[in-house]
Amino acid sequence: MSNSVIPLCNSKDLQEGDLAVPFDVVYEAQTCRAFAVRFEGQAQAYLNRCSHVAMELDFQPNRVFDNSGRWLLCATHGAEYHPETGDCVGGPCRGGLVKIELTESQGVVHWHTAYNLKAVEF
Repeated sequence: MSNSVIPLCNSKDLQEGDLAVPFDVVYEAQTCRAFAVRFEGQAQAYLNRCSHVAMELDFQPNRVFDNSGRWLLCATHGAEYHPETGDCVGGPCRGGLVKIELTESQGVVHWHTAYNLKAVEF
């Protein structure tokens, strides 16, 4: 499968350390939720799946940052991930989050499909 570039949202929709923008992808033949956030000025995206147990991170809809806005937090297990890399930085983790490549140009954030990710067809 080739790499496709898909518009996700307007750049202004991603506010520093604020709510995530959700989207769906197909990963390992399953439709999964993913999310995009802004951290230190850069748009970042990951599968919304804790590496400890495959559950979504959100403690409330689209809230994946801890109260400090510094870490991505699994509300169920307390696992903490670095927003720039997806690496586990604390709590019960088995590796890091699955990163999704993003680019940003002319006020639009795009996500990139890869060998293990593809867009959900509606």
